[in-house]
Amino acid sequence: MTPPAATRRRFLGASAGAALGTWLASVESALAAAIRGETLLGTLPFVGEGAFPLDATVGSGLGRRRALDLSTLSRATRVTPADRFFVRTGCPDRLPPTASWTVRLHGLVEKPVELGVEELRREASDRGAHLVECSGNSRAAHFGLMSAARWTGVPLERVLARVVLRRPATQVLVSGFDEHSVPDPDSVPGASWIFGLDQIHGSGAFLATAMNGAPLGPDHGHPLRLVVPGWYGCTAIKWVNEIALVDDTAPATDQMREYAGRTHQDPVGPRDAELMRNGRRPEGPPLARDFRPATIDPAATPIRVEKLRSADGRVSYRIVGIVWGGQAPVRSLRIRLNPDRSFEPVEDLEGGDARLWRLWSHRFPPPPPGRYRIELAVADPGVRTRRLDAGFYAREIEIA
Repeated sequence: MTPPAATRRRFLGASAGAALGTWLASVESALAAAIRGETLLGTLPFVGEGAFPLDATVGSGLGRRRALDLSTLSRATRVTPADRFFVRTGCPDRLPPTASWTVRLHGLVEKPVELGVEELRREASDRGAHLVECSGNSRAAHFGLMSAARWTGVPLERVLARVVLRRPATQVLVSGFDEHSVPDPDSVPGASWIFGLDQIHGSGAFLATAMNGAPLGPDHGHPLRLVVPGWYGCTAIKWVNEIALVDDTAPATDQMREYAGRTHQDPVGPRDAELMRNGRRPEGPPLARDFRPATIDPAATPIRVEKLRSADGRVSYRIVGIVWGGQAPVRSLRIRLNPDRSFEPVEDLEGGDARLWRLWSHRFPPPPPGRYRIELAVADPGVRTRRLDAGFYAREIEIA
């Protein structure tokens, strides 16, 4: 069946965007090598990561996925185009018409209100560039379930100021439309998360109406999504249609329980112990108030390994990677090839904002043939880095 012209245009546009990103990264690498008097011979693939497609959208609804090819990142591509931005869940096929979309603001308030999306769009302003990472990001997806965009939106605190809270209200339940005609074995429908009022204030959470200067796309939550800077993407509720004020007795939502293990919640009680014995993830505390903030720890991973030749014919390798997460930028990063080696400082770590990824690079001479595991660590022992400590973002290469 021949796809409609609009679909072909979107596909060709996405393909062109991916190709442009790859070209920019290769040009930047080649130019940098030329400035150093070297020739870029090529890049080494990472091994043992499966065959998940990069820069291609697969599946539908709850099972829809798109992973960004991190190897294309460069100083010129720090913000991800909308057509390449990662996707964890696709637009629900049962989504009602969005032209007159409203958000119900109710619960423990003196008087419920209905907010129209057009009203919110008129109030929206630039919220800056922020990175979003899926809590299920993993080696199987080549760590491509994260992206960065410049967002336009309205602070959630300003939205809450439209109502008078009743005294028991201590938390905010944000829900989004999540009805799909086809189920997915790896996902639980019903997107919602509960935040403490202090968490809303501290994170700077906002309702996004646009990304990169254009309206949100269908798979990115059009017409309205939540963005919580510095928190995992499972809290960034898409297709927001309800905001409710609740008290400390509110139970954790299905989505909170589903992602409890991935957001580093402590196992609680015999049920979690049983789940873990059966190889399943813990569900965390029964009450939302006891959930820890789903913040992203400082993390780092290599994104490409360049093979270089100097003017005198000597071959060396240069690892290029990214660092992200945390409340403040990481100032010192360490690296090692294989666990039996000692960590050493990364040679070049650029400065910048913790809200986005930053590039780093490190060179090493040709080692003996074999497989090597590239691991990173943050030099400051006072910084919590749970996934890095577990080797979560390590990647492997094969030296022929």
